[in-house]
Amino acid sequence: MKKHRRWQRILILSLLSFSVFAPIVLVSQRLKTLTSIGRKEFIEDLASIKYRTDDLRLNAIEQEAAEELKGPKLVVFKEKDFSSVVSHSSDENRVSDQSGDAQDASKLLEANETNDEGKDKHQIQQNIIWVKSREKEQSNQETGRQDQHLRSQSRRVTDVKVKQMRDQLIRAKAYLSFAPPGSNSHLVKELRRRIKEVERAVGEASKDSDLSRSASRKMRSMEVLLAKASHVFPDCSLMATKLRAMAYNAEEQVRAQKNQESYLVQLAGRTTPKGLHCLSMRLTAEYFFLQPEERQFPNQQKLNDPDLYHYAVFSDNILACAVVVNSTISSAKEPEKIVFHVMTDSLNLPAISMWFLLNPPGKATFHIQSIENFDWLSTKYNSSLKEQKSYDPRYTSSLNHLRFYLPDIFPALSKIVLFDQDVVVQKDLTGIWSVDMKGKVNAAVETCLEREASFRAMHMFVNFSDPFLAMRFNANVCTWAFGMNLFDLEEWRRKNLTMLYRNYLHLVYNLLHAVCLHACLPGVLLQGLKRPLWKSGSLPLGWITFYNQTVALEKRWHALGLGYNSYLGQGDIEHAAVLHYDGVMKPWLEIGIAKYKGYWSKHVQYDHPYLQQCNIHE
Repeated sequence: MKKHRRWQRILILSLLSFSVFAPIVLVSQRLKTLTSIGRKEFIEDLASIKYRTDDLRLNAIEQEAAEELKGPKLVVFKEKDFSSVVSHSSDENRVSDQSGDAQDASKLLEANETNDEGKDKHQIQQNIIWVKSREKEQSNQETGRQDQHLRSQSRRVTDVKVKQMRDQLIRAKAYLSFAPPGSNSHLVKELRRRIKEVERAVGEASKDSDLSRSASRKMRSMEVLLAKASHVFPDCSLMATKLRAMAYNAEEQVRAQKNQESYLVQLAGRTTPKGLHCLSMRLTAEYFFLQPEERQFPNQQKLNDPDLYHYAVFSDNILACAVVVNSTISSAKEPEKIVFHVMTDSLNLPAISMWFLLNPPGKATFHIQSIENFDWLSTKYNSSLKEQKSYDPRYTSSLNHLRFYLPDIFPALSKIVLFDQDVVVQKDLTGIWSVDMKGKVNAAVETCLEREASFRAMHMFVNFSDPFLAMRFNANVCTWAFGMNLFDLEEWRRKNLTMLYRNYLHLVYNLLHAVCLHACLPGVLLQGLKRPLWKSGSLPLGWITFYNQTVALEKRWHALGLGYNSYLGQGDIEHAAVLHYDGVMKPWLEIGIAKYKGYWSKHVQYDHPYLQQCNIHE
C-alpha cells in the first residue's frame, strides 16, 4: 500500500515537471529557428546591397517616407506648448535613430563574422553608412519642412472656430430680438437654450485649442437652428438694420471703455503711491530733529564754479530725484567735477534734504533750493499758469515752468544740463559739454521723424488757425524734446528769452480776460474763443520760446518713450546715454512698463530701512 502511494506521487511530480519544462523547450527551439532564419535573410540582404546601392540612392527619400517617417497629426497646439512639443519629438527621433544605428551595427558585425570576403564586407559597410546618412539627412529636411508647415498652419487657423461661434451668437441674438415681446414659441426657447450652450462653450476662449471637445457639436447644432430661423424671419433688410444697431451699440461701449481706461490711467499717473508719502513723512520728521548746522551739505564753495559740470533737476519726488542723482554720478568718469542742483517746493525740501544727508552723493557736490525762496517769481505768474485750466497739476506746476527762469536761478553759471525727474543716466555725459551750440541757446534731441514713436508735430500742440501764431511760426518746423537739455545761459541772457516766455504766457492770460470782458457784448467774436492758442504744458511754450534757437543732439544722447511705448528696440535703449520715461507710466508706479523698470530700479536702495518700513519694494 505504501509502495503504491509512493509511485502515485512520483507519477504526479513527473507530470508536473513535464508540464513546466516542455513549453520552455518548445519556445527556445522556436526562437532558435527564427533567429537563424532572420540571420540568413539579413546576410542575403547584405550581399544584395552591393548591387542595389544606386537604386537606394535614388529611392532613399521614398523608402524613408514609406517605412519610417510618419506624417504629423493635424493637431492645433498652444503657442506656449508648441516649441516644447517639437523639441520633444525631435529628441525622440534622435534616440530612435541612435538605437537603430546600434542595431544595424550589431547586425553588421554579426554578418562580418559569417562572411569570408573581406573586401565585400568593407564595401558593404561603407555603402550602408553612406545610405543611412543620406536617408537621415533627407528625413531631417522633410521633418523640418513639415514642422514649419504645421507651425504656420496652427497659427493660421488658431481662432477660426471661436470667431464662428461668436458670429453665431450675434445672429442668434438678432433673430431672438425679432420675436414679439412675451413670445414663448418653440423656436424662441430653442434659440435661448442654444445661446446659453454656445456662450458656455466659448467662455473666455481666444483660440480653438481653448475650446472643449463638445464645442464643434454645439456649433453644428446652432448652425442648424439658425438655418430654421432664417426661414421663419426671411426679411433681410430688418436683419441688416438690427445688426447695424448692434454694431453701433458695441462701438459706443468700446468707446466708453477706452475713455474710462484713459481717465483711470491718467488718474493713476497723477497720484502719489502710499509708500512714497510714507517715506516723505518719515524723512521730514527726521529732518526737523537735526540741528541747523547738521542740515548743511559739504563743498558749497563749488556751487558757482564755471569749470565744473553743473546739472539741475526740478522735482518733488524723493525716489525719482535720488535716481537721477545716483545714476548720473555712478556713470560719470569724474564724479568730483559734478555739481548737482535740486529745485523743489517747501513741502518736500526737508524730506529730499534728509535723504541726501543720509545718503550723500559720493564725491559730487549737492545743492538744494526751494522755489519759495525766489521773491521775483511773483504770484502774478503763478496765476497766469493756473489760467491754462488744465486738469493735470503737472502742467500748471511752478516746478514744471521754472525751467524758463534758469538764467535767473543760476546767475553765475554759463552752461547747465537740465534733467526731468523721470530720467535715468546710463553713460558718462562729459562729451555733451563739448557740443557746438552754433550760437543757439538749447541743445536737444529732435522728435520730427514720423516713423518714430516719439514723433511730435508742432501743429498737434499749437493752434495755427490763430493769425498771431500763423504769421510768426512755421507749422512744419522740426520739434524737439525736454528731458535732457543743454542750455547756454549766456546766450539766453543776451537774447532775453525769459522775457519772451513771459510775453507768451501773458498773451493767454490777457486773451482770457478779454473774453470775460466782452462776453456780454452782442455780436463780438474774438479769436481764440473756440480753441486755445496751444495745449497746456511747458512743451509747446518751449517750442515757441526757443524757436530757431535749438541745435539738434544725436539720438544716442537721449532715448524717449519708456513711459508709453513698449516696443522700443533693445539696442536703442542699451546705447542711449539717458533714458526718459516720458508719458504716464512712470517706473515708480504700478502702471509702469515692467520690462523697462529694471533700468530705473537698480539705482534705488530697496534695502534701506526707511524704504522697507514704508513697504517700497522692487
